[in-house]
Amino acid sequence: MTPSFAARGSTMEDRIRFITHKGKQILLVDLSHCTGAEVEKISRLVPAYANAEPLGSVLILGDFTGAQINRKAADRIKQDAVLDRPHIKRSAWVGTEAIPHVFFENMKSFTQRELTSFKTREEALDWLVED
Repeated sequence: MTPSFAARGSTMEDRIRFITHKGKQILLVDLSHCTGAEVEKISRLVPAYANAEPLGSVLILGDFTGAQINRKAADRIKQDAVLDRPHIKRSAWVGTEAIPHVFFENMKSFTQRELTSFKTREEALDWLVED
């Protein structure tokens, strides 16, 4: 059994936070190495962060590296991604190989959001801040 993120030395605040890349603010949602239940908990909190920002302004990076994405976790992500959609300018995801293809395609369809995938955080961050 995978230890909880608290047991691994990180907190919820470590998992969802604003970072700066090339002078621009990015909302980092770090789901890396989380269990399905942890993914659900973290996902529920994301809209509160995004929706506190102006419409169409949020750059968001989701890191799914090594996450355990089951159907419940995928459904939670999907529902929460709809709630914050009006506030999102661009979203980039890394580690999407952890998400079963059928879940990923369903998320894109359901949310009507462009979920662009990258191999590394650095590539994703650079893309997010491009004009």
